[in-house]
Formats: sequence, structure tokens, C-alpha cells
Amino acid sequence: MPSAGRGRLLVLFVIVLALAAFFAAGAQRYFTFENIKAQQAAVDAYYHAHPGQTALAYFALYIALTGLSLAGAATLLTLLGGAIFGLLWGTLIVSFASSIGATVAFLASRMVLRDWVQSRFGRSLETINRGIEREGGLYLFTLRLIPAVPYFAINLAMGLTPIRTWTFYWVSQLGMLAGTIVYVNAGTQLARIESPRGILSWQLFGALVLLGVFPLAAKKIVDAVKARRVYARWSKPARFERNLIVIGAGSAGLVSAYIAAAVRAKVTLVEKHRMGGDCLNTGCVPSKALIKSARVLSQMRRAGEYGLRAPAVAFDFAEVMERVQRVVRAVEPHDSVERYTQLGVECIRGEARITSPWTVQIDGQRTLSTRAIIIAAGARPLVPPIPGIEHARVLTSDTVWELRELPKRLAVLGGGPIGCELAQAFARFGARVTQVEMLPRLLAREDPEVSELVRAQFAAEGVDVRTGHRATRIEGGRTLVCEHAGGEARFEFDALLCALGRVPNTAGYGLEELGIPISKARTVETDDYLQTLYPNIYACGDVAGPYQFTHTASHQAWYAAVNALFAPFKRFRADYSVIPWATFTDPEVARVGLNETEAKERGIAYEVTTFGIEELDRAIADEVAHGMVKVLTVPGKDRILGATLVGEHAGDLIIEYIAAMKHGIGLNKILGTIHIYPTLAEANKYAAGAWKRAHAPAGALRKLERFHAWMRG
Repeated sequence: MPSAGRGRLLVLFVIVLALAAFFAAGAQRYFTFENIKAQQAAVDAYYHAHPGQTALAYFALYIALTGLSLAGAATLLTLLGGAIFGLLWGTLIVSFASSIGATVAFLASRMVLRDWVQSRFGRSLETINRGIEREGGLYLFTLRLIPAVPYFAINLAMGLTPIRTWTFYWVSQLGMLAGTIVYVNAGTQLARIESPRGILSWQLFGALVLLGVFPLAAKKIVDAVKARRVYARWSKPARFERNLIVIGAGSAGLVSAYIAAAVRAKVTLVEKHRMGGDCLNTGCVPSKALIKSARVLSQMRRAGEYGLRAPAVAFDFAEVMERVQRVVRAVEPHDSVERYTQLGVECIRGEARITSPWTVQIDGQRTLSTRAIIIAAGARPLVPPIPGIEHARVLTSDTVWELRELPKRLAVLGGGPIGCELAQAFARFGARVTQVEMLPRLLAREDPEVSELVRAQFAAEGVDVRTGHRATRIEGGRTLVCEHAGGEARFEFDALLCALGRVPNTAGYGLEELGIPISKARTVETDDYLQTLYPNIYACGDVAGPYQFTHTASHQAWYAAVNALFAPFKRFRADYSVIPWATFTDPEVARVGLNETEAKERGIAYEVTTFGIEELDRAIADEVAHGMVKVLTVPGKDRILGATLVGEHAGDLIIEYIAAMKHGIGLNKILGTIHIYPTLAEANKYAAGAWKRAHAPAGALRKLERFHAWMRG
């Protein structure tokens, strides 16, 4: 039997033994109603004879137990305080004792743990620290007033933050007062029971109901106070013309509007440029069309590998780029004004500006009132302020589609997904590509061996990859100068493609006037429900982060739309537990969940199982036998923490692991699922098989070996 199973049996045995000893010793007699009342009578008698000593001893005991952070002790002592001292004196004594004890625990946590925690996790805690410095008192008051989090945990956690000691004390004193009164009152009612039948008294029942209802009521009060505070300077319309106005018609905006129309809400979608946003017009659709043309060209040049005579391949780059636009036009109706109008969405072409939490002005003229607003304004390519860049021919993922002539020499700034995809595509068309990345490797978010597989393929195709190089200036509009460990390097180019990420669009539509905060990552600051500073204004997609993918924008849009339309009656926290993505290079790289690099950084225990695609029959037949499936699992279990696939159609094959993680399916279930032979998808099953072999029960197999030897006679 595994050690964990033996441990559980041991704990169960100890519990049963303790219960048996309890009843064998007759200890249950101390918990009879008559005995409890007798003890209460003795305490009451001592209190009336020595009121000062009793109060002082109780006060000191309360401070000591609270300062030691003994879970549950404060609750029991508060009830006892009500039983002994009554409502008025009990509340007074408990209020000061609890605040002083909490401050003792707070100071102990600060003295022992704060420096260590801040030194180790300071970067992760920066946002929390800034928030505490700005509004720590209000945050603490909310936690104290709504006792959803144990008070002892709040004491210890706040000790790790920069909140001032005096602020902690007086806010605790004030914030815990309402809860103290409720609990002390319950204690007074418990003390008045004279017989077991008294448990059914309406007074006690009311006190217990108040205990249960108080946290909910307190939360409603706090929410109302916050809302009143944030909306104080605005005049709310008596009626609304719309249920929802969505700003931006990219992936997030389109899905938000679609959901609103589907549930028969009156929704207006405002877009100042083109329906479909970046994904349709300058992102996913055109880039994948270009990558496909480049891949076909590459495969034609590899005809000899398939036993064919290599043809003379000729192409016109202008025709390739016209095909890209043809694909965009073919997809365009899916995101068109006509389609969304038919679905019930009012689509307006114009520039939106939020003029109050409930009003949106369009093109400075027409103003619409709305119950809720969703900001889905997207992002734009980052062009770095490199000296001399103003004299260069600069391309971005927005403008590269205007090309009709292939640049002979292309410098690509950035080794992320966009930079890698376009660098390889242009190299396959015949451009001499130099890719510059400041970090030590391409695709820095992936594991090192994944980055190396991509780099090696790029090198084989003639891409000059320069990692560890930082662009410092551009000379003469055609020379990129970079610093690296060995000194300085210079690269000639005809066009410079900036692929250094995207900057959220947060200016020009009213956020500044409303005071809606922007995060350190320059995204609109939102909570777990995608609400901004104003509870009826939401943000989703690239403008909100933390991921800038079309599929995550759509995912967030569901939460934003449902919450905007149905709050406060029902709302949902955005779920980021299973987020996948893919980079459409050759080989493709796809990932979901943790990879090994992240698991190490976060100190998460894991096991790694790897299956090399060079062993896969279909990959061998298709001449694509390179890449791998790499799965992280919980040690000793088949539960999947994350998976990375590198190879042909990795973006499609990762779906099995996405579904498995979403629905709690482990590697054993994947292994037990029939996969068609011969397909690339078998790689997932073989990876599960590799995990199974590594966890084969050695002892049981030895016994089976002896059994089969005995059967042979």
C-alpha cells in the first residue's frame, strides 16, 4: 500500500481511538446542558464577587490568544464575553482586546516574516503594495466589516504589507465593531438558556440568523458605499437608451455584442475603423494566409524529399500579397456590419468617447445613455524610440500588408511569436532576413529546448538569428546598430520590421476624464469580473490583458458581457486556468498550462514526460519527423499541469490536452482512448504511454513475471 494510504489509515485509527477513549472515560458528562449551566453559574458568581479581576483576566487572555493567532479562539471568547459581561460591557471589553491582540499578531508577522516575504516575492507583490499604500485603510476596513476571511489570517497577511501600525489598529477597532456587537449579542442569548427547550427561543434563533446574515449584509453595505463614492460626481440618468454599448469591433467587441443580442438586450457596437479589428484585417487572418503561401513554396522546394523531381518554382510577391487580401475579403462577411445587424446589434461607424459612467458620445455629436459599457479597444504595434528610426523604412504587423515588392534585406526586431512567424515567412520568399532579439533566445516564454528547435530550423532556412543583441540606433536609414556581449554589430537592411509586441489602446476615448486607472502593463485595470473602477464599465481583450490572443479576447468577452448584462443578480469570475496559445512557425509551437521553465520559477513540483515525434509513423511518412510532445504532471499522478507540442499541426494537436485540463482528464484516460492510425494525433497517446511506463508498478510486475514462469511449468 502507498505511504499516503497508510498515513490516511493511521489518522483514521487515531481519530477512532480518541473517540473511544473520550466515551470510555465518561468525558461526555462534562458537555451535558446541566454541567455547562453549572460552570456558567460558577463563573457568574466569581464575576459578581470580583468584577475588576475577572474583566482584567479575560482582557489579558483575549489579547494573548488573539496575538498567538489561534484560529477560532477569538470567536469562542467573544461569545463567552457576551455571556459573562452582557452586551454593553462585553462589546466594550472585546472591542479593545480584539484590536490590541490583532495588532500584536500584526507586529509579530511584520517582525518575523515581512522582510523575507518582500525580498523573495517583492516583484509579484508590487501591485498589492502600491494598492495598500494608496488605500490600505479602506481595504482593511472592508475585510474587517465582512468577516469572510478569518481575522487571524488578516492580521498576519497585513503584517507583510506597508500599512502603518496606527492605521491598522484604528481601522481594525472601527471595522470589527459591528461584528463584535453581533457575536457578543449571540453570547448573551446563549447565556440566557435555562433548559434545552430554550434553544428554540426566538431570541436565540434571531441572534444566530443575524450571525449568518451579517457578512452578506455587510458586503452589500460596503459595495454600496464604494459605488456611491466612485459615482459621487456623476449624474445618473433616470432611464437608459441601451443595455450595453461596446467600444471596438475586434474579437472581444464582436463577441460581447453577439452575446448581448443573443439574450435580447439592446446593444450598440461602435467601431471607428474596420469591423473585425486587428485579427481580421492585420493580424491572424492575413498572417496565416501569408504563412501558408510561404509553406507551400518551401514544400515545393523540398520535392526531392518526397521522391519527386524538384520543379522550377516561380512566383510574384505582389500576387502573393493580393492572395492575402483575397483571404481577408473572404472572411470579412463573418465580421461584417450586415451580419451583426441581422443578429440584432446596432453597428455605428464612428469615434466613441465615454463622457460619464452611463453615456457615450459618438463623433462629438450624438450621445447615447447605457446601463453598462464594455471597452474592447484593442492594441497597436509598439515602435521603439530608437535614435534614427524616423529615417528608416519601418514596417509593423499593421503596415506590412501594404507591401507589393519583397524587400531584399529585411531586419526583424523581436524574437516573439509575431517576429518569428514573419521572419520565417519572408525568408522563404527569398528575403535575406536578420532577426534581432535582446533576450538570450527566441520565444523566451517557451522552454529552452523548444526555442532551440525553432532556432535550428531558422538557421537551416537561412535566417540570421542574433539573440542577445540590443538595438541602439539606426544610421543612414539602412543600418541597424546593436550592442551585444562581444561589442557592437551592424546589419544592413532595406526595410525594418518592428515586432516587439503590442501596446493597449487606452487613450482618446475618455478613460483619463473618468479617472479609470491604467496598470503597469499599460492595460485598463480590471478586477476578477473584468470591472474597471466603475462597476458598470468593463474591459476585455488586448486592452485589458493579461493575454493578447484572439481566443482569449473572445473568452474574456463572454464574462464581460454576461456580467455587464446580469450584475448584480449574477456574475462570474474570469477563468484563466486553462489558457492555450500557438506560434505558427515551422515547426509549430503550441502550449497550454505550465511549462518547465514556469514551474521552476514558481516552485511548483512536477514530473516531465517527453515523446519525440521522430518516432511517430505518420510523421516519418510525411517527412515531418521532428519535434516533441512534452507533458508536465503532478508527481506520482497523471493529472496534467501543462503540455507543450512542437511539430507539424501542433496548434491542432494541443486541443486534446486543452480539453483534458479543462475537464480534469488525466494521462491514463488519454492512453485509454482510441487514436486513429496513422495520424499525428497518436503522439498524444504515445506521450501518455511513456508516462505509464515510467510509473509501472515494479513490484506487481515482478510477481507477474513469477506467475507466468509458474504457468509455463
